[in-house]
Amino acid sequence: MNLEALGAGMEILGAFEMYAAPGLMLGRVALAQRDQYRIYTDVGEYPAEASGALWYRTPSRAGMPVVGDWVAARLVGEQAIVEALLPRRTCFSRRAAGGRDRVGGGREEEQPIAANIDLAFLVCGLDGDFNLRRLERYLILTAESGARPVVVLNKADVCQDLASRLENAAAVAPGVPILTASTRAAPGIEALTAFLAPGRTVALLGSSGVGKSTLVNCIIGKERLRTSEVRQSDSRGRHTTTHRELVPLTQGGALIDTPGMRELQLWAGQDSVDRTFGEISTIAAQCRFRDCSHAGEQGCAVQAALREGAISEDRWRSYLKLAAEARRHEQLADPLAAQETKRKLKQMHRALKEHYKERR
Repeated sequence: MNLEALGAGMEILGAFEMYAAPGLMLGRVALAQRDQYRIYTDVGEYPAEASGALWYRTPSRAGMPVVGDWVAARLVGEQAIVEALLPRRTCFSRRAAGGRDRVGGGREEEQPIAANIDLAFLVCGLDGDFNLRRLERYLILTAESGARPVVVLNKADVCQDLASRLENAAAVAPGVPILTASTRAAPGIEALTAFLAPGRTVALLGSSGVGKSTLVNCIIGKERLRTSEVRQSDSRGRHTTTHRELVPLTQGGALIDTPGMRELQLWAGQDSVDRTFGEISTIAAQCRFRDCSHAGEQGCAVQAALREGAISEDRWRSYLKLAAEARRHEQLADPLAAQETKRKLKQMHRALKEHYKERR
């Protein structure tokens, strides 16, 4: 396997130098299922598992290898032992379903989906499960990850109003490339393949049934990944893909196929929300008061934009919901920030009590 074609540039090779001891080799995680991996190396593809020392040094499961990670590994017979994880350039993560990290003392737990990706194909199906609010979540998490987003409107051959869908997608993803694709008829997948290149890693992300695995199969030219039909009633798909997998491309580069994610809780901060809702952030900067809450203050540019229709009510409600979710994440992920917020709330409540006492 040519690791350079798979993305091992000067940055990765430089990071590996400190691990280039006798017996250690550079590898990239191609498959991750619980604690078992498959990695690509210069001398072949091997099943792998993490060393006890790596488990001991890693404070949380989020720091263990995921698909796309670069690792330092040691060959023991026909098995590779992962000794170290190289720094991630990018990482697409969500908040783990089901709550908090017990080891982390009740803090939120990160669930990395794919690491070291350059582009994120955000795949949306046009056969009935088109959801702009879900797309906004993917855009926020992509902004947080450090990768560049590309919106892929798949199954364009079955869409009765493609122009309207394109317009709707452009409204929530300003400045983001928006492609249409179909694996059964025009426009095909040519627009997607133009984004592939040697050394570049592209992750396909989206809910079940949008056609991610089918797109991968069409791009590589063979039925490598299992697919299935969606339900006719609601265009929802079953979880055909049950694991994340990195697929090398013959021309260089790689695709990462991921299972559908219906629960997509934010692992992102306010900055990523503001970047995704750039038009709202720009207008909010024009408010008369810097600490404007946009709830009716005099000189509020956001409220003026809402009245004039420059910001839609749906977009504004979505921004408020996601901004609140991001603030909650920041507080739970940072105990010191949570304590500071709690302290300020106590001060406010104490001041209100004193105020009402004086009025009696």
